[in-house]
Amino acid sequence: MTVLAFVIGVVVLVLGLAVSIALHEIGHLLPAKAFGVRVGQYMIGFGPTLWSRRFGETEYGVKALPLGGYISMAGMYPPSSTDDAVPSRRGRMFATMIQDARAVNDETLAGDGAGRAFYQLPVLKRVVIMLGGPAMNFFLALVLFAIMFSGIGVQTATTTVAAVNECVLPAGTEQTECAPGDPASPAAAGGILPGDVIVSVDGADVATFAEASAIIQESPEEPVTIVVDRDGARESLQVTPVLAEREVQGADGEVRTAEVGFVGMTASVEYVPQPIWQGPQAAIEQAGQVVGIMWQLPVRVYETAVDTFTGAGRDPNGPLSVVGAGRLAGEVAATDQPIVNRVSGILALLGSLNIALFIFNLIPLLPLDGGHVVVALWDGVKRLWARLTRRGDPRPVDATKLVPVTYVVVIGLILMGGTLILADIVNPVQLFG
Repeated sequence: MTVLAFVIGVVVLVLGLAVSIALHEIGHLLPAKAFGVRVGQYMIGFGPTLWSRRFGETEYGVKALPLGGYISMAGMYPPSSTDDAVPSRRGRMFATMIQDARAVNDETLAGDGAGRAFYQLPVLKRVVIMLGGPAMNFFLALVLFAIMFSGIGVQTATTTVAAVNECVLPAGTEQTECAPGDPASPAAAGGILPGDVIVSVDGADVATFAEASAIIQESPEEPVTIVVDRDGARESLQVTPVLAEREVQGADGEVRTAEVGFVGMTASVEYVPQPIWQGPQAAIEQAGQVVGIMWQLPVRVYETAVDTFTGAGRDPNGPLSVVGAGRLAGEVAATDQPIVNRVSGILALLGSLNIALFIFNLIPLLPLDGGHVVVALWDGVKRLWARLTRRGDPRPVDATKLVPVTYVVVIGLILMGGTLILADIVNPVQLFG
């Protein structure tokens, strides 16, 4: 059953990623068609075509390698001209690459593509088309996080008492059971029972177990009145917290050991739906964290490679490949937890993947969407400068000249992706220790 659950988790993650890629390309496709650009292909994946069907002028299909997708628009670059000869000093290989890119681009301009080309659009429309894909991933992440936070909820310690310790055990001890001479816990001595719902502590109404714990921790060796609801009737109980070393979470989120008041009871944990803005807010915060990772991606990948070859543990907040994400999804699905916990975990993974796709595609390098946005903006700057200086319209920016740079970027992405895949196979992130 555990193996089957692991496989189901991986499959769900892969399908979710495929849907994310499909929606990303739809984010490009819809505005391109709305602006009149001829779109020849809409493909999910790369490599050999597994299935395709033409609707109107566009061929829709699925390819063998589900590692991305693309749409083929007419005239991503301006057509070739006799002035586009590449100087020999650039080297024959790069010259051939540029000419091949121009030849492929010219093919898309055949027929009615010449009057419906991407490069002919105003700058703003080109930017909208290229940002449509990443925007779709970010929107999907907002939806997934909203479902996770507001539809399912966040695990929260409620005011219902789940268990009461029989005695007080020293912090850090390996002892798990009470010995005859161990003192009774203040909660047990005060008459608190599992199932009691805490109403107030020391005269202050409490809505969460954290609020009750805060008052108790600040009152060591002082009698505290705890009012509980027991089977519909309210009971007023006297409890005197003992001073004990316990792990507490500070205002900065750090967990540290401190001497605080302790009574020896634990709360039941339930999923509590959060306000509708909490999920999107968490997605935005995570996007900020991913920006930091992407900014340092080559360094992070190098550190991952070092950890892999030296046998050191992986940074759980470091970059992952699709293999690593699938492995984590399998582990989440195979855990011995309620189904809602596993669903929430996989939703979190899919949401995080879409945030990563959103940020990654905004990197201002070709062939990524951010690179095409930069080319469009540069074209707009050239046109604006020509108008300001009262010159004629300049030729459109020919991004095929950047094909050698694009080639280097693609090679770098392949190397980093291969490194992460290897690391995720031989030195995976340990989600559950």
